[in-house]
Amino acid sequence: QVQLVESGGGLVQAGGSLRLSCVVSGRTFGSYHMGWFRQAPGKERVLVAAIRRSGGSTYYADSVKGRFTISRDNAKNTVLLQMNSLKPEDTAVYYCTADDRYGSNWLPEYGMNLWGKGTLVTVSS
Repeated sequence: QVQLVESGGGLVQAGGSLRLSCVVSGRTFGSYHMGWFRQAPGKERVLVAAIRRSGGSTYYADSVKGRFTISRDNAKNTVLLQMNSLKPEDTAVYYCTADDRYGSNWLPEYGMNLWGKGTLVTVSS
């Protein structure tokens, strides 16, 4: 059974940085496209960043471009989200996600079929 376990959330002041980590167990990590979603209070879950299984392409929501960086280490079964210049509006529960349904045809708009339990990021003003 595949498990996605996030870590690295917490409380940070505006302008600060956090790095989220997600370790994937249970299957070959390299077969998954990976992503981070977030859900702010009272809002829908939205895709923040994604990276293809090859690591060759990354995708970012406009709201985080230039501030967040997604990366993966296939040898460690880990995907990272480096978050810099954090803003109060980045406050949300962040979910590590994965998809193995579409192979090389996957696109971010197809969504993800595997989810972690989430980690809370709170940015104070």
